[in-house]
Amino acid sequence: MSTAAGTRLTLPELPLTAWEETKETLHRWVQVVGKVRLASTAPRNHWWHVPLYVDVRGLTTRRMHSPGGVGFEIDFDLIDHRLVIATNGGAVESFELVDGLSVAEFDRKLHSTLGRLGIDVAIRETPYRLPTETPFPADREHAAYDRDAVERFWRILDWTDEVFEEFAGWYCGKTSPVHLFWHSLDLAVTRFRGQRAPDMPNASPVDREAYSHEVISFGFWPGDDKVREPTYYSYTAPEPPDLRQQPLHPNDASWTDYGTSLLALLPYEAVRTATNPRAALLAFLESAYEAGAVAAGWDQAELASSWCPPPAELSELLGQGGQLDGSVTI
Repeated sequence: MSTAAGTRLTLPELPLTAWEETKETLHRWVQVVGKVRLASTAPRNHWWHVPLYVDVRGLTTRRMHSPGGVGFEIDFDLIDHRLVIATNGGAVESFELVDGLSVAEFDRKLHSTLGRLGIDVAIRETPYRLPTETPFPADREHAAYDRDAVERFWRILDWTDEVFEEFAGWYCGKTSPVHLFWHSLDLAVTRFRGQRAPDMPNASPVDREAYSHEVISFGFWPGDDKVREPTYYSYTAPEPPDLRQQPLHPNDASWTDYGTSLLALLPYEAVRTATNPRAALLAFLESAYEAGAVAAGWDQAELASSWCPPPAELSELLGQGGQLDGSVTI
């Protein structure tokens, strides 16, 4: 199962401190666009109508519909560094993503463009679950944009998306798309057991919808104020007893308390510098899945797809700690 996500790819470095100001700006830009998507797309279970997606040039909302029925999409073109708005009537407008473009000006330009095209929608103009709550139209603090760092971030997302898609194919139960949630700027894919989770009366409406069923989720995010480096993660919800006692692979993976959750974490740098990055990441994903599935009592054999490697090959993947050579067919 050799893919372009395989052994000889050189993944870029992305230390958080080197581009943190840019990441904070980009995160808010993505939230503005994500909220347009939220307002322009019919609701789906688990908020699947909200995320963005990795595409061949950056990030995309995919198709949305204006209140008047016009189909349109918004793309972050991270090769030419432009925000592109296109409609099903053939109209295409864009503006440059550049250092010095504040969140306030980005918000103004986007709504102005949408207005000219007759497809603007009202959004809640405040950041969601970010440390600062300055409304987007007033945020002139966040205006940094390092083109090279943003492109490296997208290249990592592009590669990770492919590995996540491969891993998703190993499971025949309900599985989310691979998508980018803009609340924490994380690329994620989620497996569902097929059973409803216990009610969460004290949770927010967002969390009650997101975790209405038992899940094991996997993702990547560029780091934040608690985890100070780009990192792959996994969690099981509801969190079963003895999850922390389950093994993880490769050796750099560990269990970490994050707020009220227990996360399996693997630093991106450990994947980037591995002999076989793809195998290292797949080993982490599979070990985190097995950890949650064993602790929560999921029927792994019943939920494995016909594309899932046989148990012997999975054992070899985990036993080698993700350091398989490119000749192994998995």
